[in-house]
Amino acid sequence: MKPVAALAREGGNEADPAYVLEDQVGHLLRRAHQRHAAIFQEMIGDPQLTPLQFAALVKLDDLGEVSQNELGRRTAMDAATMQGVIKRLLGRGLIDRKPDPEDRRRVVLSLTDRGGALIAAAMPNGHAITDETLGDLSETERRSFLSLLKRLA
Repeated sequence: MKPVAALAREGGNEADPAYVLEDQVGHLLRRAHQRHAAIFQEMIGDPQLTPLQFAALVKLDDLGEVSQNELGRRTAMDAATMQGVIKRLLGRGLIDRKPDPEDRRRVVLSLTDRGGALIAAAMPNGHAITDETLGDLSETERRSFLSLLKRLA
């Protein structure tokens, strides 16, 4: 029995093109993400820091004191993922958690001095990671690519 892709190629036409994995958006996005993740780990400057932790620290640096729910929304992380990220950052002493003075049912998060120092050192690496990830794209291609990604996200 011939594979479906082979049958499609033999009898395929423009109205019924073959499904070629290497041309599919999900496959290409996954490969690009794998490449970016490898570049991130190589260049960020802290082997324990993950891209999600970096995003949380960057947003805490931007926002100052913020609720865990708000941080999750601002970094596009679901509650379970955010919980794990917060746990690891707390464990490393990079963030502080305390009750919200306005609503004791909520907790607010903030950078510790150690977290602030780490993010200050890592931020330039973040720019270099973006440059390396975008590789040989021209400045115009970079702007277009990022604009299209923002629309998809």
